[in-house]
Amino acid sequence: MTQELARYLCELSSEIARQVGVLIDRKGAIAYVIVGDAKGLFLPDLGRFRAAPNRLRGLRYIHTHLRGEPLSADDMADLAHLRFDVMVAIRVGADGLPDGSHVASLLPDNPEGRQWDIREHLPIGQLDQDFMRFIQSLEEEFERTQRAYAVGGNRERAILMSVTPGNKAAAEESLDELAELAESGGVVPAGRMIQQRHRIDPNYLIGRGKLDEVIVRGLQVGADLLIFDQSLTPSQSRAIAERTELKVIDRTMLILDIFAQRALSREGKIQVELAQLKYLMPYLANKGTALSRLAGGIGGRGPGETKLESDRRRVQDRINQLEKQLRGVSQGRHLRRQQRQRRQLPVISIVGYTNAGKSTLLNTLTNSQVLAQDRLFATLDPSSWRLRFPRDLEVLITDTVGFIRDLPPDLLAAFQATLDELHDADLLLHVVDVSSSYLDDHIKAVETILGDLNLDGIPRLMVFNKMDLVSPDTAVNVARMHDGVALSAHDRQTLQPLIDRLQDVLIEHNPGRVEDVPVMVGQ
Repeated sequence: MTQELARYLCELSSEIARQVGVLIDRKGAIAYVIVGDAKGLFLPDLGRFRAAPNRLRGLRYIHTHLRGEPLSADDMADLAHLRFDVMVAIRVGADGLPDGSHVASLLPDNPEGRQWDIREHLPIGQLDQDFMRFIQSLEEEFERTQRAYAVGGNRERAILMSVTPGNKAAAEESLDELAELAESGGVVPAGRMIQQRHRIDPNYLIGRGKLDEVIVRGLQVGADLLIFDQSLTPSQSRAIAERTELKVIDRTMLILDIFAQRALSREGKIQVELAQLKYLMPYLANKGTALSRLAGGIGGRGPGETKLESDRRRVQDRINQLEKQLRGVSQGRHLRRQQRQRRQLPVISIVGYTNAGKSTLLNTLTNSQVLAQDRLFATLDPSSWRLRFPRDLEVLITDTVGFIRDLPPDLLAAFQATLDELHDADLLLHVVDVSSSYLDDHIKAVETILGDLNLDGIPRLMVFNKMDLVSPDTAVNVARMHDGVALSAHDRQTLQPLIDRLQDVLIEHNPGRVEDVPVMVGQ
């Protein structure tokens, strides 16, 4: 940038009474000349200057302001949205000559949380600084701060986004769970943002200004993924992806992706693919960047990923085929249930919020080796085991997929065959993580789903797990409030109160199906 160019732009702008701007690449060549009106400029499509992920675009934007005004909101939006190297506004004086300038550039991550640096009223002579040295230093700082967030190696890094018309604390709580989901899905949560809005933007869900802040934050932390806690429409997903140049998914798609990673059995894979295709069907009506960005990684993985670019008719045919296969699997499951009923074995089904410790409890009770990990949705495929109690009482105990608030309807429908087994249960063992800060919300979410599945009439016993993570009095008091049992699923010595309650409940509700044979002292 030279003083001569600034002088020429100001003289031209003054003569035609319009703002004039240029876009200059890093070699010093003028890529575009733009002429607007007295109030602003309309930038062209910069497709051939597409920015690499987490990098600046490689263009300086220099333009005139006729009325001496500072950088406008539109200027700052363009700086964020288009990731210019720098934004320069030159004030046109009354004599048509340059009268100082305003310069802004994006900032790497910093303790103050600032997103850009604005220098006002700079003399035109200072614009002749060594620009390439400045931009090289700036990009090195961006790269250094991005590396600091790259704790997950090659894993995708995501900005978690929520928009709420209500309580911000509730949104924070929900984002905590979204962060756990992201970690469970193999994504590194690199940042989070919340916007409170009384009216949801129909195009972007959040305000355009907040979306530009998201873009800058993504650049600062090296994010390549944007995960919304709310459900997005296909048009919103497409619009956000086009503006941010990030891959965009919502909470539902994240959960579907996690299920795709966890499904091991044939039935589980069928159920997940079916749910994926039903969810993605609306996206196929108008293919765009929102869909093309799902080609791989989180949100675009699993049995259904090769169908994403299929036309609607072929996808519908695939859905029909999967539903037919699922009906076949369901018939086999129904026959196995009939065989169990003929044996007159009482059935205990373990239910609960995801990561409450259901599989760990099953392993401890039955000496089995069901996969149990401290992450959401570690268990997807249900399993059944025989269990003999001390009072000569034999039962069948089953583990089920964990529940979660706002479970995607398509996923709930796809897993209907699996969840139907809960109707055959003689007792529902509702496992709750007593150490969770959101204990009441988790209980409510599970009870809501059980009600939606018409399981209210089945007896249930609440088990407050992970008592080793809280004070003994806290666990016992919470269990007493809910007429439940407190224990630590890792510690077999804490299970005796549960075993006693299970025997009593089953014998009380199934007098014709179980034989109560007391164990003699000394046996």
